Amino acid sequence: MTVKTMNPIFEKLGMKYPIVEGGMTWAGTGALAAAISEAGGLGFIGTGYWHGDDVRKEIRRAKDLTDKPFGVNVMLLSRHIREVFDVIIEEKVAVVATGAGDPSPFLDELYAAGIMVIPVVPSVSLARMMEKKGVDAVIAEGMESGGHIGMLTTMTLVPQVADAVNIPVIAAGGIGDGRGVAAAFMLGAAGAQMGTRFLTATESEVHPNFKSKILKAKDIDTIVTGNLLGNRARVLKNKMAKSFVKNEVNELQQKNPDVAVLVKMESGTLRRAVQEGDKEGGAFMVGQISGLIKDEKPAADILSDIWAQASDLMGIENTTL
Repeated sequence: MTVKTMNPIFEKLGMKYPIVEGGMTWAGTGALAAAISEAGGLGFIGTGYWHGDDVRKEIRRAKDLTDKPFGVNVMLLSRHIREVFDVIIEEKVAVVATGAGDPSPFLDELYAAGIMVIPVVPSVSLARMMEKKGVDAVIAEGMESGGHIGMLTTMTLVPQVADAVNIPVIAAGGIGDGRGVAAAFMLGAAGAQMGTRFLTATESEVHPNFKSKILKAKDIDTIVTGNLLGNRARVLKNKMAKSFVKNEVNELQQKNPDVAVLVKMESGTLRRAVQEGDKEGGAFMVGQISGLIKDEKPAADILSDIWAQASDLMGIENTTL
């Protein structure tokens, strides 16, 4: 069993470790992405609803900090999606990960620009469709992850996707140490994605309050909002999250529910968490793995420590790709 043969994409990108950073809006900055890529993983800039100029700024920050390949995560629901893809192509980014939709309308131009495309998929059907469209790999993300989530767990989703497609599958959701990475390989994945674990990296630029909340989190400290709206997101429990869930239930029990009220409640809460550290009014998007994270250290140490543990558990030589 050799990692080198598991995922040719990672080898092509010159990675040391089969570990990628999850796309985290506001938190996934150019600095963090560069640190992860420089250390041998694959960093991703999270763009959310950013304008193209914001994306370009973070891409160039990353380029100033590393000459290693990194990626950009694009949320397809963004109303600025056209300008974002224009910037990605102009800046010659190595990899694009997509979420919250179907990237098909943009695939031909990304392929023509030599950009690898790795969509996040919450189901076998979408994974199969993406394979037919010619994507390089898929990220099978379970509901244990932070932020916007699907309905299936990582344990159930990853092996079914791995059985259904012939392209590399990257497992995501609830992975925060070497045990999780090793488990991902046992489920049939060819790599692992981690988001929450990197939020406490030294290079992470989230507010100190955000890091503190993760380090103090317990196993039961997350809650899922948007269950009734169909826009599910996992966040740490606080006043805002609990109030949102309560108001969501109350509002949707009305004869003529005003969904706009809920949208207004949610607006700007992620940024308030990441940049302002608003303990009670922010949306601290983290995964259920938060309870495992007890330290803050450089991204390079996170990657090397996790891969050493995973290699030992899988009984393979602890070498880089």
